[in-house]
Amino acid sequence: MKLGPFSRGGYSRTGNTAADHDFKPDGQLTPFGIFVPEYDALDLYFTHSKVSSDFMVDALGDWWRCNRERFPGVRQLVLDLDNGPENHSRRTQFLYRMVQFAQQYQLWLLSAYYPPYHSKYNPIERCWGILEGYWRGEILDSEAAVLGYALSMTYNGNHPRVHRVQKDYVTGVVRSAAEMKRLERLVVRVPGLEKWFVEIPPPSLDQLII
Repeated sequence: MKLGPFSRGGYSRTGNTAADHDFKPDGQLTPFGIFVPEYDALDLYFTHSKVSSDFMVDALGDWWRCNRERFPGVRQLVLDLDNGPENHSRRTQFLYRMVQFAQQYQLWLLSAYYPPYHSKYNPIERCWGILEGYWRGEILDSEAAVLGYALSMTYNGNHPRVHRVQKDYVTGVVRSAAEMKRLERLVVRVPGLEKWFVEIPPPSLDQLII
């Protein structure tokens, strides 16, 4: 989202007035979310950079480090994902980073992808709807405003944990065909649904993934 006195539609609870024309924004923040439906627990990661494969897996790593003590017996993570350009199952850098993640934390990953036009079935979409409704009509003219509204929203009575990621990310990172061939030997694609269900058993720690 663009930072500045832009109209977002809707009714302002504070009576703010937006600019009457477009101009260069003061900055930009893009949210990425990790949601655990069983606990109604939402983490929001905001970046000024592009939401890249590396950004998403870094966020997942941060989330697991912060939460693994809550789930001491968990050895498998089931990840419901959309089929976006930076995290789809054939994205070389995303697959590479996910294999690294599985190896580092010795977790079995099951990535389940929603087909196009089926995102309404993804539980996190309800969180996005609440966030959009919460700051609709407000003036998001600073990072503090964006992060403050995000912190103030609730989902089933719970506030999200909000993280501002300062690292710069670039898009377009790809692995070579040889690397991808090696990676494919480390994953299991469900027969008949190879694009939609991908299992990543954790490689042994002596099988270095670099």
